[in-house]
Amino acid sequence: MTVSVHGLPSLVREGLEVAPVPPELTGPRWRTVASCSSDGREGQLVALGGVADLDGAERLVGKLLLAREADLPEDLALHDAGRLVGREVADTRLGALGSIAEVLRGPANDVWVVRGPMGECLLPVVDAVVSEVPDEGPVAVRVPAGLEPGGGAR
Repeated sequence: MTVSVHGLPSLVREGLEVAPVPPELTGPRWRTVASCSSDGREGQLVALGGVADLDGAERLVGKLLLAREADLPEDLALHDAGRLVGREVADTRLGALGSIAEVLRGPANDVWVVRGPMGECLLPVVDAVVSEVPDEGPVAVRVPAGLEPGGGAR
């Protein structure tokens, strides 16, 4: 069973190459995800190639699975709460909104809680609102009508 770390969504998928950490002293360092499934609860049931018995599976309990950076989704920065909280946010129409105070996980998409001098607003992390997170500077967003800070009342 795998669970995500650091508040990130699960990134495990069939065919992904992962390195269990800490590694065994001998044997392969990289394994391929042979299958993964979820029953709707937290975590995924994952089978790794080359793990043929219960003893081999038990040796993986408590280990982290690392993937190559190149295998991570391109939009990972949109979901990494550790890098998002504190980032400044600016709307293309309203200007500076404040900073990301919290990242809420939802069943369909994440929601950023942005707090600033105009008040608080909840921004759904969808393409129509935010498309990228630059390495530096404010994150540009397009706040939908009705979701402006302070409830849209001005």
